[in-house]
Amino acid sequence: MEELVLDRILGNRADPGWAARLHELGHHGGRVETLAVRAEDLSRRRFRARTDHGTPCFIALPREAALADGDVLHLCDARAVVVRLGAQEWLRVEPLGDGGLELGYLAGNLHWRVRFAEGCLLVALDQPRETYLARLRELEQAGKARLPP
Repeated sequence: MEELVLDRILGNRADPGWAARLHELGHHGGRVETLAVRAEDLSRRRFRARTDHGTPCFIALPREAALADGDVLHLCDARAVVVRLGAQEWLRVEPLGDGGLELGYLAGNLHWRVRFAEGCLLVALDQPRETYLARLRELEQAGKARLPP
């Protein structure tokens, strides 16, 4: 896989315009890849890292640039690379009874990034935790999912 050279910050996913572009990319067969940047790498302007999809990246930012969570470093028709600062937080949701299908449908429909572990759905927290919990309350109240306290 060819290494991407990322030498500027294009925008931030918190900006509605960028959020819409990233959403569209995901809808039309593209990938939105996350580049996890450790706190100790924030002061560096040049370093190598891999996205969550394994894409090798060489970050070479100008001296005046400062990375922030959600910064978009690459965007093309095939993919985008978005910065995630620090460790990724995950919300563990346990499907109950026949609730797994509805839980999966909800997560897919909302384009949540997920993983699976020990019969549970792990949802990557890209927004405030309460945003996800509010969407899941109906399944919890119907006895189809168990949410953390």
